Amino acid sequence: MSARPAPPWTGPPPLGVVVDLDDTLYPQAAYLAGAAAAVGAAATAAGLDGGRVHAALLRELAAGSDTGGTIDRALLAAGVPAAEVPARVPALVAAFTAHAPAVLAPYPGVVAALTALAEVGPVGCLTDGNPVIQAAKVAATGLGPLLGGVVVTDALGGRAARKPAPAGLLELAGRLGVPADRLLVIGDRPGKDVAVAAAVGARAIRVRQGEHAAAPDRPAAWAVTDSFPAAADLALAVLRGTGRRCPAAS
Repeated sequence: MSARPAPPWTGPPPLGVVVDLDDTLYPQAAYLAGAAAAVGAAATAAGLDGGRVHAALLRELAAGSDTGGTIDRALLAAGVPAAEVPARVPALVAAFTAHAPAVLAPYPGVVAALTALAEVGPVGCLTDGNPVIQAAKVAATGLGPLLGGVVVTDALGGRAARKPAPAGLLELAGRLGVPADRLLVIGDRPGKDVAVAAAVGARAIRVRQGEHAAAPDRPAAWAVTDSFPAAADLALAVLRGTGRRCPAAS
């Protein structure tokens, strides 16, 4: 599916931008590959067939990286008896959580795009996941200095606080000093990033890339692009008030 052009912007322009992290600013597969390798090494150290555990975990992550219980299922797929799985999981989860890559390369053009956005208005990041893991990702991308605030939803209330629950976006809006409905959200997942924007009366740009690139545009975003720089260009236009507007909104 190709990107769809943005319609004219109606109403007041946004005052700030909120970006997702995984598969929006960098390819999440790069982090998951390293974390899976760390789990395989820990499995070997625990006397298991680390190669089989590693391969099984990669398959589980490819099927859905945020479904929960991936290590449990990988152990079973690797031939570990079900009765042993509960005792094996904690050490392997710890290995996954502790994985802190030195570098996670952002998608091409992301640094320049964030820099340009930050020159026009506040930019924050809203991301789901284990707070320790997400902090390690932000550090590895080197993008932290370009972000005026980072909110990890799980730190507010575990999985129940993940997008599209609005608590994280409301918290970030407060930190950025911008009314939540005057934020423009950029992210890769309609069911999370677009939906959380809609939950507070804001609009979103969907970036079609990464694990969920083929997901249908439901709910529909204000615009759909194929890259973060393209999304940032649209955001810059409306932040500066130069985006196309309907006559009634002029």
